[in-house]
Amino acid sequence: MALIKLQTQHFRNLAPDAVTFSPSFNLLYGANGSGKTSVLEAIGYLGLGRSFRVNRHQAVVSHGEQKLTVFGALDAGLSGSHPGTGAPAHRLGLSRDVAAKETVLRVDGEAVRSLSSLAMHMPVSVIDPGVFDIVAGGPGKRRQFLDWLVFHVEPSFSSAWQQCQRVTSQRNKILRNGRLDEPLLRVWDTQYSALAEQISDARAAVFERFKIAFSQVLGELETGWDEGLKVDFYPGWDRSKPLSDVLLNHREQELRMGHTLYGPNRADVRVKYRGRPVAETFSRGQQKTLVILMKIAQGQVLSESGKQVTFLLDDINAELDVRHRKMLAQKLQALRCQVFITSIEHPEPGVLWADGQSPEYRMFHVEHGKLTEEKTGEYPQESH
Repeated sequence: MALIKLQTQHFRNLAPDAVTFSPSFNLLYGANGSGKTSVLEAIGYLGLGRSFRVNRHQAVVSHGEQKLTVFGALDAGLSGSHPGTGAPAHRLGLSRDVAAKETVLRVDGEAVRSLSSLAMHMPVSVIDPGVFDIVAGGPGKRRQFLDWLVFHVEPSFSSAWQQCQRVTSQRNKILRNGRLDEPLLRVWDTQYSALAEQISDARAAVFERFKIAFSQVLGELETGWDEGLKVDFYPGWDRSKPLSDVLLNHREQELRMGHTLYGPNRADVRVKYRGRPVAETFSRGQQKTLVILMKIAQGQVLSESGKQVTFLLDDINAELDVRHRKMLAQKLQALRCQVFITSIEHPEPGVLWADGQSPEYRMFHVEHGKLTEEKTGEYPQESH
């Protein structure tokens, strides 16, 4: 699926006009504060159900307003016979009343209850300055990285993970209680262990597909560090032992800490170079390259599953040099992804795609929250 139409109301400084996009590449440029990143943020709402920049909806709604709305129309994308020309395959909508703290989600005009029902139609992958924490940050960032992929590959994962979080919360309440209720804790241990196995099986299966794709992508480039790089999935406990036994054997430890210490909530994707974490051994530039390749591998797995990923690349000129920008653009073109790229400078498609091999694209100048499409080769006139 690809986003072919976006319309917002009271979303930051964006104009309420509907905008039509290419199912392939969309190049957005404009001055700082013009609204470029806000466009990506609005698109992200449809695929993630939230902002990738801030945690609070209140920070996104326009000043003086109480409710924001984001609407998007999807078509079959580059997998369709006539991409970008057919009637919408799905219509997605999200509105948030920040005063009442109520969110309404709609798919094809029908109300849905969960964000997963919205997000499943539109895999959105963000590459912005914060994404490099995948390798430099803690395990939570890498769990999110893997779980996003598992969610879009394995339909049952979302429900199992939500159940597991509820059970974990109940276990933690007992562990913090101060008085051990062993019979009750064992009941929750049984439920937690069963869900943990289901979740870890799904994660492990998808991770193996990711690992194969990552090795392929890595093998196509001369990085100089591919042979010493090792990527492994750690499920959160030693799976050679039943999780229920692990929990029982570490009961006193969990009681002292007051929360669950073993299981899928402690899973990690461990990325090491010659036995040491890449956060300790790789330069900032090498970490950026690594994360880009991991993101491309994600896209490849979903492409093999028949899904088109929408990539949001925010201000990549500031984060990546020309060589890495070209590599990223060409790889995403080969995967037939939908891509949105923002920059301050006027985009130069000839730089991203050499030898005239550029994909179909649309270019937009963003100013005061309004997107104006430019014809190929057209430059905005300076105001006097």
